[in-house]
Amino acid sequence: MVWQIVGLPVILAGVGYYLLNPLVDRLEKYHVGRTWSILGLFILVGLLLVWGIGSLIPMVQRQLTTLIAEWPHYWRDVTNTVSMWLQDDRLSGLKGQLDQFNQQLSDSSSSAVSSFAQSTVSSVGGIVSRVVAIAVGVITAPFILFYLLRDGHHLPDYLAKILPIKHRESAKHLLVEMNRQVSNYVRGQLIVAFIVAVLFYVGFMIIGLRFALLLGIIAGVLNLVPYLGSFLAMVPAVVVAAFISPWMLVKVLIVFIVEQTLEGRFISPLVLGSSLKIHPLTIIFILLISGKAFGVLGVVLGIPGYAVIRVIATESFRWYRQFVGGYDEETPTPVTEQGETTPDEKN
Repeated sequence: MVWQIVGLPVILAGVGYYLLNPLVDRLEKYHVGRTWSILGLFILVGLLLVWGIGSLIPMVQRQLTTLIAEWPHYWRDVTNTVSMWLQDDRLSGLKGQLDQFNQQLSDSSSSAVSSFAQSTVSSVGGIVSRVVAIAVGVITAPFILFYLLRDGHHLPDYLAKILPIKHRESAKHLLVEMNRQVSNYVRGQLIVAFIVAVLFYVGFMIIGLRFALLLGIIAGVLNLVPYLGSFLAMVPAVVVAAFISPWMLVKVLIVFIVEQTLEGRFISPLVLGSSLKIHPLTIIFILLISGKAFGVLGVVLGIPGYAVIRVIATESFRWYRQFVGGYDEETPTPVTEQGETTPDEKN
């Protein structure tokens, strides 16, 4: 219960901290006070939010409402087209499986809608409490963010004072490294997600695909999930394009190939670099385990959580090597052919 109240504002403030803290640090180098820098950035972010709420959100809402209303027609048309392709007797088994899948999907959708309606009617109080909790979280997050930006860079020193003097430098180095790993990942992923959303939006606008803004935003949000997000984001775009025409489907696939090439070759290496240095197979296992254990939140936060654990494990092993000894290989003394030491050794 406590985490449900505190979790949302803390997460929002943490994301805002990693995005805005580099700007505050840079302004401070130009002799602008941190408090004035933070207030200026808050005003700028507030203006951007007002512009987004006034212009983008109504467009997204209209496109989302239309897409939800027309989605059954899109899906039915696509499945009917696939069924026509499967009329061949050699593919009759696949056709039966497709019909069974569509029936199960329809039944599950109907049951889900009815159960959602029943739960909505029976738990109005729970919905109101969640809305209030979200509103409180959104309101309190800026205050937490303000103090994080103003005093957050002193946190490693404050925490290190709890430990004995001989361990303070090691603890401070550990905290700084953990913060660096998480900040690089979070900031990089958000920047990449924004660029991906813009690329898909521009690409879909160029080819004339409907719901271009909504589909671009969906692609950007899902891109926060490494490796899998972009492919999941293509599902609604492919369905909408297949409903329009085969040529539109080809153009959507071309946009996807161009975006993946730009993201993989230029955007991600330039923004993310190799700060985490995590093998792709390791990332897949992390996503599977964290998603199974913690759901959607685990999928989003699994990689930075792994980065923190890896930093702790690396520093612990480094301390263990220094404490135990015997891990450093001794360099043999160079000798001449006559068995004498080299001139460097004599000196």
